[in-house]
Amino acid sequence: MQPIIESFFDAVTSTVSHVIYDQVGGHAAVIDPVLDFDVKSGRTSTASADKILHFIHEHQLTLAWILETHAHADHLSSAKYLQKNLGGKIAIGAHIGSVQGTFKKLFNLEDSFAVDGSQFDVLLDDNQVFQIGQLEAKALFVPGHTPADMAYQIEDAVFIGDTMFSPDTGTARCDFPGGDAQQLYRSIQKLLVLPPETRLFLCHDYPPAERHHLSMSTVAEQRAGNIHVHDGVSEAQFISMRKKRDATLTVPILILPAVQVNIRAGNFPPAESNGNSYLKIPLNIL
Repeated sequence: MQPIIESFFDAVTSTVSHVIYDQVGGHAAVIDPVLDFDVKSGRTSTASADKILHFIHEHQLTLAWILETHAHADHLSSAKYLQKNLGGKIAIGAHIGSVQGTFKKLFNLEDSFAVDGSQFDVLLDDNQVFQIGQLEAKALFVPGHTPADMAYQIEDAVFIGDTMFSPDTGTARCDFPGGDAQQLYRSIQKLLVLPPETRLFLCHDYPPAERHHLSMSTVAEQRAGNIHVHDGVSEAQFISMRKKRDATLTVPILILPAVQVNIRAGNFPPAESNGNSYLKIPLNIL
């Protein structure tokens, strides 16, 4: 059975979220859903997530999984909002604890914040197989952008998170805590040895002015035209390019609020004595 896939592009964060399902009236997974966040006011809203919610209702789907490819630095996750309204298990890669440990120190989080991934319902190991209704899915460990990145393979479709972008925009940065350009190169090679027609569904697209956003490419397109990692680019060349490029990149606008929510599986920090939740801004650290 081939998966049916509907993609949703959030223009504010350039994030692509995906709904994967086996049939109308069947079972579904959502990958990398967005919670809208106004950085100026600190207000969240659910317009992006509600599009997914409405799609699932319209197609009479049972939400089985909410899959995160990693703890994103460019958008907040709406995993908890979707779970509250639709059910399903929130899952992420089994190495998320290393990311949580790094950011617990950076944000000086509460002592009770666990760094074992227990905020998530399921921690997925490399090559772990799971079901989305009648669809068989497999988790793939693809570190490099962060030490905990995952991709998800469902038949001829692979949801590649922040490994590669569209061929004309290249690959993900590796200068976040625990990032490693050598690891990313090797992770990408795991994807590029798949059959040429394999569909690679993107987590982000940053389109140049002359084209519309994309949600998918293929292994063949990436091997032929990815500006950072096409056929013939050696590991050493990629590492050199990635380090030089990363040194020129600015800090993502939403990294501080996003990470604090995303390492909690989409939960806000615990409310303080006045009933409000707060996000921290560490000074002179990043």
